[in-house]
Parts: sequence; C-alpha cells; structure tokens
Amino acid sequence: MGGVDSHGIIATGGKPNSVGDAADIGIITVSDRASAGTYEDESGPAIVQFLAAALDSQWTAHYRCIPDERQQIESTLKELCDDFGCSVVITTGGTGPAARDVTPEATEAVCERMMDGFGEQMRAISLRYTPTAILSRQVGGIRGSSLIFNLPGRPKAIRETIDEIWKAVPYCVDLLGGPYIECNHDVCPAFRPKNALRQTG
Repeated sequence: MGGVDSHGIIATGGKPNSVGDAADIGIITVSDRASAGTYEDESGPAIVQFLAAALDSQWTAHYRCIPDERQQIESTLKELCDDFGCSVVITTGGTGPAARDVTPEATEAVCERMMDGFGEQMRAISLRYTPTAILSRQVGGIRGSSLIFNLPGRPKAIRETIDEIWKAVPYCVDLLGGPYIECNHDVCPAFRPKNALRQTG
C-alpha cells in the first residue's frame, strides 16, 4: 500500500490468475480532524488492509478523506458511484448520535433503495464487543449498481465488522450486475449459491 495518487487511488491488489473480474471500490473516511490533518487517518488504511487480504480479484481502491459535512459526503458518494463506477463504496466514521455525525443521512439521501440487513448485522456484530454499539446508526443501500455501507470509525471495529459482512457483498454485487468479485476463502469465505459460482481452471 502506497500513498494517495493524484486521482485518489490509495492501493491496488489482487491475483493475476483470479477467475474474478476487476473491481473499483470506494473508501471514504468521514472525519473533521483527519481531513484537517490533525491526526493521520487509520480507518481508511484498515479497510485497504482487509481488501488486500480478502480479495483475489484485481481491485482498485479510490480513497477520500473528508469532513463531517453532509453535502460533501453526498457529493463524494455520488462521485465514486457515478463517475468512477465503484461497485462498492465503504464509508467509515460519522455514524454515532453526535450532532455532526451525518454519514447515515447522507447515505440515505443518495441511495435509491436501502438494505436494512447491513445495519442490523453490523450492530449485532459490534454488540458482541461493546454495549455502546447500540448507539451506532450505520446503514447500507444501493445507488444504481453500487452498494454503499457505513462502517464504524475505529480500525479494530472496522475489522470486526467487515470480516463478517463482506461474506454477503460479492453476491450482492452480482445481483446488481457488477463484476464477479472473487475472495480468498481462507480469509473471507464469501457465500454464493452454487449456480452463481464461476468455475476455476
């Protein structure tokens, strides 16, 4: 993983012999302090680390670090979905009850359909580790052929959550007409019905 280039690409990965398709994935860190440079963003890189371990398909991560401003969150979500064609856009941060936590509202505003199971499952996972998970307002939804979902803000919580919910993400992308995302089954055994599996070799 290197730095962010002029196009906002933070990393690429995957195996050249994968049966999967190349996929563009958006990562948005929503944080007043990280976007201002008060501290280094650790959340976006935590998502990249997961992708590097979990995906066999070729992938490109488009990264943004922005403040907790609803209009900017909405425009960035639209940019990654509509202009860059990201099949999955993952946000981190801004999902609590504080006044400036507006990531869920921005996500709902740009989505055409909500996927309630994402928020339900993420809270259920986090509640195993901390009772304050009940304060999270994370959501998931669909814009066009893009899946968007909100992760927690701390790297540890990110991995606790994404390691489990990603198992359903590749098949969701299939159903939206997106690329076939092949996963490393030793890290993240993604589920697909047998008739939706792509044959290897």
